[in-house]
Amino acid sequence: MSEKSVESTVERATNNKSISLPISRVKLIMKSSPDVSCINQEALFLTTKATELFVQHLALSSYNTGSGKETNTLSYTDLANTAENTETFQFLTDILPKKILARDYLKSLEEMDKDEEDN
Repeated sequence: MSEKSVESTVERATNNKSISLPISRVKLIMKSSPDVSCINQEALFLTTKATELFVQHLALSSYNTGSGKETNTLSYTDLANTAENTETFQFLTDILPKKILARDYLKSLEEMDKDEEDN
């Protein structure tokens, strides 16, 4: 899939008035907040559409900057790298952390323990 066809697909989805995320799921997530008492249908639709567009923007940015262009795929690593390297997506670094091997994590924990003992 070429870059122009990906962008044209996103453009069509942006202009489309329908949504593909389940509204009931978005409503459930919104209602889980203690600050939300009632949700207007228009606000629910706009939140769902905005979420959809955000996910498309994240996926397109990750695809364009990641290694997936050669293989026409989008991987978790591409998403994590985009979250870490792009200022717009910095808030996602806790949600999309880079994968590390268990042995590397355990090694870093041991080093942290040693540093704490030295202090």
